[in-house]
Amino acid sequence: MCNPDPSRPPQHYGSYGFTLVEMLTTIAIVAILSALAAPAFRDFIAGQKIKTAAYDLSYTLTFARSEAIKRNSNVTIAAASGGWQNGWAVNAGTVNLNQHESVPGLTIAGQSASIIYSSNGRIQATANQTFSISSNTSSNAAQRCITINLSGLPNTKKGACS
Repeated sequence: MCNPDPSRPPQHYGSYGFTLVEMLTTIAIVAILSALAAPAFRDFIAGQKIKTAAYDLSYTLTFARSEAIKRNSNVTIAAASGGWQNGWAVNAGTVNLNQHESVPGLTIAGQSASIIYSSNGRIQATANQTFSISSNTSSNAAQRCITINLSGLPNTKKGACS
């Protein structure tokens, strides 16, 4: 546009938007912060998966105990083929009461392939049963330990089983 009055200086309007240098600086800062946060976020996700799996297994144990008492018969929690991390099922005789899907990225180690609750709510075992839950992807994520005492009550604690 030409200036209609040469005695007056041209009007400059305020600039809008970002310059290329500002945009590249912002992208670089975001990339650096993301690179620093990614490992901590991976550990956080792994810890939450461990906590969820521990809650699910503990809930299943409490459910099976309750069903054994309610039905006045044995209720079995059996690991899927390949281990507890591949899922488990709760059965009362031939009736499937509950099914849990696999838990990818976690290792769930139990002492036996199945746990049987008697009609009085106790487990049919000679010693406490334990489950250790840990992550396959993050060594920094806290482990969980579930212990089932002979009375059949599960107890969850943070840390490795001792």
